[in-house]
Amino acid sequence: MDNDSRYVMLISSLPFHGPLFGAHHTPLSRLRLEQRLRVLEPEDANILRRLTEILDFIHHSMDLTDAELVRRTRTLDAELPSTFLRDLLRFRMEQRTLLAAQRRRRRGETSPPREPGWGYGRWVGHIERNWHEPGFRLERVFPWVTEAERLLQADDSLGLERLKLAVTWAHLDRMSEGHWFDFEAVVIYVLRWDLIARWIGQDGEAALLRFDGLAADGLRDYAHLFGDPRTAVG
Repeated sequence: MDNDSRYVMLISSLPFHGPLFGAHHTPLSRLRLEQRLRVLEPEDANILRRLTEILDFIHHSMDLTDAELVRRTRTLDAELPSTFLRDLLRFRMEQRTLLAAQRRRRRGETSPPREPGWGYGRWVGHIERNWHEPGFRLERVFPWVTEAERLLQADDSLGLERLKLAVTWAHLDRMSEGHWFDFEAVVIYVLRWDLIARWIGQDGEAALLRFDGLAADGLRDYAHLFGDPRTAVG
């Protein structure tokens, strides 16, 4: 079976992912997804693995430095076989760089980082030169940067995560045009799967926090039932 036929069968076997927000579960389990992906050509499977390892920020080791991540990204960028894949990588890493700069500034860093390799992509020097501008003068390139700044200032981590995922999802939608049954379509499907999994995890944590808060409010007047009222925490 040639690759074209194989990838048509693979894409056809994958359930529709549906919308990002409002999903209660991924279209299929991680185990089943990995089982379906076994039909990939070894070279394609290796590219997909390396790409998702770089882009799966939430599972990066705490020991991974910015400089090392940038080094790995540059290595992968140079080895990716298509402009499509390089554009995917660069978009996500430039997004990460911009958000990292905003977080640094939110922490009180009044000047750009001095260490080399703190960010990746075309806009690192521009961000450094415009460190004191609210959107680093990148509002036209990244229209979402103003909203991200507002959410950071409000310490709305869930809102910021939702914004990041929505921006990435929309970018994948644009890039998917013309790619229906090829390797690029497989990559987009897997990246969308990852976004859904991340949102379900974030939404689940938020729901648990809301439940804990409601429970605490509801039990505030009855804290003595569960311990010494002098030490009960409301």
